[in-house]
Amino acid sequence: MCRGMLTGQIEQRRTFVNPHPTPRTAGSRQTLVVMCAMLATLAMAQTPPVANEPEPATRAAQALVRKSLPFANRSDFDDAQRGFIAALPDATVMGPTGAPVWSMKPYDFLQGVDPAKDSPDTVNPSLWRQAQLNAIHGLFKVTDRVYQVRGMDISNMTIVEGDTGLIIIDPLLAVETAKAALALYRQHRPAKPVVAVIYSHSHLDHFGGVRGVVDEADVKAGKVAVIAPDGFMEHAVAENVLAGNAMSRRAQFQFGPLLPPGPKGQVDTGLGKNVSRGTISLIAPTSLITQAMERRTIDGIETVFQLTPGTEAPSEMNLFFPGLRVLNMAENTSHNMHNLYTLRGAEVRDGNAWSRHIGQALDAFAGQTDVLIAQHHWPTFGNANVRGFLARQRDLYKFINDQSLRLINQGYKPDEIAATLQLPDSLAQDWALRGYYGTLSHNAKAVYQKYMGWYDANPANLNPLPPVEQARKQVEYMGGADAVLTRAKADYAQGNFRWVASVMNQLVFADPGNRAARELGAAALEQLGYQAEAGTWRNAYLYGARELRQGMARLPAASIPPDLVRSLPMELVFDAMGTRLNGPKANGKKIVINWLLTDTQQRYITRVENSALTHSTGQQDPQADATVTLARATWDAISLKELGLPAALLSGRIKIDGSSDKLQELFGLLDDFAPMFEVVEPRPASLK
Repeated sequence: MCRGMLTGQIEQRRTFVNPHPTPRTAGSRQTLVVMCAMLATLAMAQTPPVANEPEPATRAAQALVRKSLPFANRSDFDDAQRGFIAALPDATVMGPTGAPVWSMKPYDFLQGVDPAKDSPDTVNPSLWRQAQLNAIHGLFKVTDRVYQVRGMDISNMTIVEGDTGLIIIDPLLAVETAKAALALYRQHRPAKPVVAVIYSHSHLDHFGGVRGVVDEADVKAGKVAVIAPDGFMEHAVAENVLAGNAMSRRAQFQFGPLLPPGPKGQVDTGLGKNVSRGTISLIAPTSLITQAMERRTIDGIETVFQLTPGTEAPSEMNLFFPGLRVLNMAENTSHNMHNLYTLRGAEVRDGNAWSRHIGQALDAFAGQTDVLIAQHHWPTFGNANVRGFLARQRDLYKFINDQSLRLINQGYKPDEIAATLQLPDSLAQDWALRGYYGTLSHNAKAVYQKYMGWYDANPANLNPLPPVEQARKQVEYMGGADAVLTRAKADYAQGNFRWVASVMNQLVFADPGNRAARELGAAALEQLGYQAEAGTWRNAYLYGARELRQGMARLPAASIPPDLVRSLPMELVFDAMGTRLNGPKANGKKIVINWLLTDTQQRYITRVENSALTHSTGQQDPQADATVTLARATWDAISLKELGLPAALLSGRIKIDGSSDKLQELFGLLDDFAPMFEVVEPRPASLK
């Protein structure tokens, strides 16, 4: 993800950023800096892919959903529309190039269609309902002094009116959408200045638009406070750095940015429509919340902060406004089941801690709360409803954690747990707990991963063959590709899509040129996508089908936003360089480099030895092969391609004492990660 600023090369045609001359762009979403950056390169609508009609088994599955869930309950639609003031036409926000960075126009197909009766069978009716709710957009009055702009990015902007100015909670993902959201508010409310910005947590869609609502000069002058939970900067800039390239690629499956919106394409993410394609920014907090419960008065508004580390984000907090009787649960509760494990890849979250923090909020604040809001989705109104909502959310994550552990302790394997575990009716019938973003299946497996790791204790699975060899032997044992295809077509006709997708995956890995296997595998994935209730699963299935049919898209490398580049600690920069060291090429090499940053007076040593790159902070090695002296600002300028390395050397902004050859050798040992790599087919190297 961050290979931009994490790489380096001393050759004149290469830089500390990315030695490839691939064009770079700024980007967007969720806890994912680079995934967001890549999405910014994509158009709002794509060429429609080949798409089949729903099979009889899929139609039957959708009919069962319509019968099993309480579609007659429309209270969510009432809550989502309550307090509506105004909206931008189609919620369209234009970017600096004249193209939209956000628009609800592509989702017009959702309007006027009743999921309980006549939604197309290419979309799970439950997901269609959620997609309709997430398409409601505009400025809403929550209660006196509290407003939200919803549906103008994947997240919400909450605006609290203080005595003299505005308190902005979570300025969306992109500068453009945040600016438009604040302008919409000011069209209908007094144009007070922003006096404080609060980041509820460290995910990108909750801070990336900050420069759209405040000027950093006002922050530095003390006119605007920026408040965040403890550990915010560390996690905001560090999450996904070390495995970011892989996460970025996998996020294409989770969010489906290359899928065109439509009944056979992308309809929702479950958490919101999609991610905006605008400019990402970051202004560092001026104040951190460090106590488990901390009470402050901000521009006349009494605010209680509840830290919730290790829940939906490693750095997160809830906010309670006693005088307004409003509880803001950040992203710890939303109108869907969230992720203990996210499909893009990330550290597993602690369901037990998540439940505990929701329970603490219920005990501490619910008795004084009339309205519960969050930074996704719509509010919950009424004290009794708030209490019930929080209690069920608390119990959801505790159920997943404890019941998965119960089955683990009975010897169940991950797939068995996912197939066995079912929510009790009291939770399963609650729309706010449906698996639109996370799912019970992959969250149960997350609990197994957290406590038991990847190994299921069966020695046969301790050291299996790699995927291509495994696939070839399985196909051979099944009687060859033709025999497998014949049987798989029969299974497809019977609606056994999960099995067909799995078997065709084996055929494709055994022979990626087998067109029939690719087409049948794509068709099976497509039917699974049509049936999926989770927006994330739907996107993954449909995007997998697209790649089987059309191959990988050719996308340019993406860059990390400048504000985040400048915020990366050098320790993280060097750690990420270590992940790029090519171990075989470094075999037998020993390279020691001193680094001196003149503006911050920081000193570092990097060492390559035993095919590992390590670093020390606050030291210099008198026996180093070279000492590189530069300002951190110069490093950042080169990383952002604002300054060329040759110019920096010629101007004296970089000084090298010792062996420049050794420095060049170091950077020559670093791999460059291609932004696209094979997922639904084997890597070419594995076929040899």
